[in-house]
Amino acid sequence: MKLGMIGLGKMGANMSRRLMQDGHEVVGFDLDESAVEELKNDGAAGATALDELVDQLDPPRVCWIMVPAGDAVDATLSDLMPLLGEGDILVDGGNSNYKDTLRRGETAEEHGLHYVDVGTSGGVWGLEQGYSMMVGGSDEAVDQLRPALETLAPGPDKGWGHMGDTGSGHFVKMVHNGIEYGVMEAYAEGFDILKNKDDFDLDLQQVAETWRFGSVIRSWLLDLTARALDQDQDLPDIAPWVDDSGEGRWTVKEAIDLDVPAPVITDALISRFDSRVEDSYTHKLLAAMRNQFGGHDVKDADE
Repeated sequence: MKLGMIGLGKMGANMSRRLMQDGHEVVGFDLDESAVEELKNDGAAGATALDELVDQLDPPRVCWIMVPAGDAVDATLSDLMPLLGEGDILVDGGNSNYKDTLRRGETAEEHGLHYVDVGTSGGVWGLEQGYSMMVGGSDEAVDQLRPALETLAPGPDKGWGHMGDTGSGHFVKMVHNGIEYGVMEAYAEGFDILKNKDDFDLDLQQVAETWRFGSVIRSWLLDLTARALDQDQDLPDIAPWVDDSGEGRWTVKEAIDLDVPAPVITDALISRFDSRVEDSYTHKLLAAMRNQFGGHDVKDADE
């Protein structure tokens, strides 16, 4: 299939490349023209404006948006919707708040457009290993997107699923990220305990490698933790300052609204707030894990 990819940051560019590797055609657009040129060098078509991108697509057009959540999505949709026709498909593959997605889906429907939300996990490793995708939208729209979804996933029948109506994909991804906060916090605290047991002079990278195989707590996050510790387990160049991209907060707020106790996720979020005012190995390792799986920036220890 042929689709337009709007937003060529790390994720959007790598998703485009994975699609092209499987024979799909991509038209790329980004405000950064050098990102468009780079993707064109990999075999994509490029556009310098949204109307140029739309003109290169055949109805029903598929426009896949990979821009930061919030105002950037609304601005892109405001410019893009008037260029599209009935039956065209808008895909938001970013980490939008599901409540914003519900609102945008209603607006798209008023224009005769399909709105599909694809909560996407996989970070910088998705190009090689595939992306986990939580999809929300109508059956008709998701069926049309199936060839692209099957290519982007780790396999045609694994790693992605149609969660339900528009908004459900981003809702599930929100909770996914909340769980991620809790799992990462548990690993980081555990390794901090190990590090502070001076009597044994433990090799933390060896511990991580041991746990990676056969252990009940083995996981991809543990694999990435071992990778981070292999570089220098004291993490001297990483400040103990851990950012949060919003979805952990949204998960906690949703738990409160639903009267669902979520102490682990809530404590993990609060720990990230704490990281901004204290110095701890736990937070250094959390920052290192985020860098490993998502390519998220870390603060230099000297900052």
